[in-house]
Amino acid sequence: MPNAPRRAPVHLDRWPKTRRRAGPIIASVDTHGTVRSARTADCATIAAIYNEGIADGRSTFETQTRTAADIDEWFESANHPVLVAESDGMVVGWARLSPYGPRPCYAGVGEASVYVAASARGRGLGTIIATALRDRAESAGFHKVIGKLFVENEQSRRLAARHGFREVGVHQRHGTVDGEWRDVLVMELLLGKAAN
Repeated sequence: MPNAPRRAPVHLDRWPKTRRRAGPIIASVDTHGTVRSARTADCATIAAIYNEGIADGRSTFETQTRTAADIDEWFESANHPVLVAESDGMVVGWARLSPYGPRPCYAGVGEASVYVAASARGRGLGTIIATALRDRAESAGFHKVIGKLFVENEQSRRLAARHGFREVGVHQRHGTVDGEWRDVLVMELLLGKAAN
C-alpha cells in the first residue's frame, strides 16, 4: 500500500516510542534505553528479575529461586543469546533463547523466555526485548523459536502474537503451581527460509 503509514524500525541499540492500549490509546510513552547482550556482571540482576517471576507463579513452573551462579551457566552456549534491557543504566528485563533439545536435529530450534522486572512492566519493554531476541535468533541461523506459557497468561499471549507466533496446541495438566494443575500453551515462530 503506497499510502500506508510506515512503522519505525526497532533497533537493538535504541528503544522507540511505544504505545500501550487499554481501551483507547492512553498515551505515547517515550522510553529510552538499550537492549544489549548480557554479561556475567548482569547475572545477579537477571536472577532477581527471574525470581520475581518465580515468586508470582504466573509465568513458570519453577519454584526454586535462582542465583547469579545459576544464570552464569546460561553463557556456556555461545549459540544461544541472552539479552538484557536497560533503562537509566539499570537492567530491567532479560530475554534468553535456550536449547530446545540436546539432539543435533534440533540445533535450529530455540525456546524463548522474556522477563521484565515488576517495576518496569507496562512500558513496552517486553515488546522491545522480544523483538531484539527474535532478530538475534534469526541472525544466528535459528529457523524456529518456541514459546511455552500458561494458557491464562494473556499478556504473554498477546506479546507472542504481536511477534508472529502462532498457537500450536495445549499441553494439558503439564505441571502444578501451588498444588494446582496448569495447562501450557505451545506457540511457535518460523524464521528465515522456514518462514517462507
